[in-house]
Amino acid sequence: MIFAFLLPALALYSLFVLYPITQSIRYSGYDWNGLEPLTDWVGLQNFRDAFADPLFIEAITHNGIIIGLSLLLQIPFAVALAVLLTRNLKGRGVFRTMYFAPFILSEVVTGVVWRQIYRPDGLFDQVLAGVGAGDLSREWLADPKIALYSLFFVISWKYFGFHMVLILAGLQLIPTELEEASAIDGASFWKGFRYVTLPLLGPTIRVSMFLSIIGALQLFDLVWVTTKGGPVNSTATMATYLVDWGFRRGQFGFASAVSVIVFGLSLIVALLYQRFVLRRDLEGALTT
Repeated sequence: MIFAFLLPALALYSLFVLYPITQSIRYSGYDWNGLEPLTDWVGLQNFRDAFADPLFIEAITHNGIIIGLSLLLQIPFAVALAVLLTRNLKGRGVFRTMYFAPFILSEVVTGVVWRQIYRPDGLFDQVLAGVGAGDLSREWLADPKIALYSLFFVISWKYFGFHMVLILAGLQLIPTELEEASAIDGASFWKGFRYVTLPLLGPTIRVSMFLSIIGALQLFDLVWVTTKGGPVNSTATMATYLVDWGFRRGQFGFASAVSVIVFGLSLIVALLYQRFVLRRDLEGALTT
């Protein structure tokens, strides 16, 4: 009886998840243009070619930079903002909605809007000029030296509200009595936050970090709409590299190998998180 209820979900999961994964693994072993029959078996050569390509290594590096910046800047900012919005701040409901609103926008809309904001003499440059910092104006998406960091600002603008909501949910689960007890014992706000709030918020922060890493590894649509990986591959990610080789150059076998690499990296991160982080947090949450 239970299996009968699970069968529709298992069928959909097999059709839309397991089948595409197995097909990608199969195609990755062929030199295939997506149209002709699968006849030219090359084994692991596509994987060797991918890791031998400096552009692919550069794309992996860009994913790594985005992950590092997200963990060092985006999530701490979301934590700070969430803590601020738990205080008795007038109009905090409006601020919560306003900060979360960018996450609701689609990646396509976000990319198009920010591409216009970043254009020469666009809104961003006009704001800098309005505050007397016009000398700081740059070709934000056309300069290979700063394009990736300009794009990361857009990524943070869109997704920090999501992490903020996660942190807010975690903060609401912390009993206020603990914070009040630390204040009665003479602890300052910062000491109370460091020794009481932050350790109890740890599981929520780790979930946010995991989602940030997985999202950065699979980052595609926002980058593709905004820069298409340019200029000169300065903002390319593994996903844009994959699409470029698959749909622009017609090398579907090679692109399938890249997709397997992206899947493998994401799976490794997920397994490490489950083994060393999630299990410990769940065990710490159990009481006897």
